[in-house]
Amino acid sequence: MKTEVAYLRRILRCCQRIREDSAPGRDAVFQSHTLQDAIHRNLQVLCVSTQRLAPATRGRRPVIPWPAVAGLRGARVHDYFDIDFELIRLNVIRDRPDLETAIRELLDSGG
Repeated sequence: MKTEVAYLRRILRCCQRIREDSAPGRDAVFQSHTLQDAIHRNLQVLCVSTQRLAPATRGRRPVIPWPAVAGLRGARVHDYFDIDFELIRLNVIRDRPDLETAIRELLDSGG
C-alpha cells in the first residue's frame, strides 16, 4: 500500500508533466497527438491518485474540488470517442496551478 506522501508526490509529478507538455502552446499541442496523449495520460494518473488520498488529507485543502477532479477521470476514461481536448486544455490551464499549489502545501506540511 502506498503512503499519502507517495500519492501526493505522484500528483505533483503529473502536474509538472502536464505543465511541461502544455508549455509549447495550444497550437503545438493540438498538432501533436503525442503531447495530447501525454497530457491525457498524466491527467488520468493524477485523478486516480487524488482518489487514493484519505478524506482527512483532502479536507485540509477544501479549496480544491476533489470530487470534480476524480469525476474528470471517469469522464476521460470512459468517453473514448467524445474526448474534447479543448475542454481538457482549458481545465488544465484553469485548475492545475491551484491543485499544484495545494499539493505542494500538503507535502510541505508533512503529507
